[in-house]
Amino acid sequence: MSEIQRDAIRAMRRSYGEIGLESLPSDPFVAFHQWLSEAAANEFIVEANAMVLSTLGVDAQGADAITTRTVLLKDVSQGGFTFFTNYSSRKAQALEINDQVTLLFPWYAMERQVSISGFTEKIERSETEDYFSTRPWGSQIGAWASAQSAPLASREELQQRYDGAAEKWPEGTTVPCPPHWGGYRVTPNSIEFWQGRYSRLHDRLRYERANTSTDWEVSRYYP
Repeated sequence: MSEIQRDAIRAMRRSYGEIGLESLPSDPFVAFHQWLSEAAANEFIVEANAMVLSTLGVDAQGADAITTRTVLLKDVSQGGFTFFTNYSSRKAQALEINDQVTLLFPWYAMERQVSISGFTEKIERSETEDYFSTRPWGSQIGAWASAQSAPLASREELQQRYDGAAEKWPEGTTVPCPPHWGGYRVTPNSIEFWQGRYSRLHDRLRYERANTSTDWEVSRYYP
């Protein structure tokens, strides 16, 4: 990298606004629903339910390996945050080794983010099948076509698998939920709401609890 490029990167900054985060509801799920609704209504945020999921698994040499990807939130309740994936994917393999994860909702256009730490567990099969039935036909076929995270020789191979599944279950017919596909629920033990402020004096309110049977405690942290 040249010195000019480095200086250009270092100069990339913006001043955040004056919107403060003085307080939030005592229930973090109520607060999250409020922020998610506001993010969904913001025209500059493409997918408000997109979240960055980080997992801890192992690499080919057996060493610890953190991996990160974006997934879509598909349900949120007092029980936690639910997403769906192929159970043979890299993220699912990591979750078999370590059920602890982090989630991040980066709502840059609103100078906000929500970061979550917790542990995962598979949801009931009936819940997975109920959700799968609501997916668009193309997404249902895609779940059968993709051997997610496995090596792929060519784009043509993927298309052939898709075409084969589409021929087996034409549009308008019922596509069964693949046995290798399903949902995970992230049960949080920490939920932090971050609001950007001027001079990098950001606001951070973090909800924490020792376990699911204890009440949430809210603390403010230095930025």
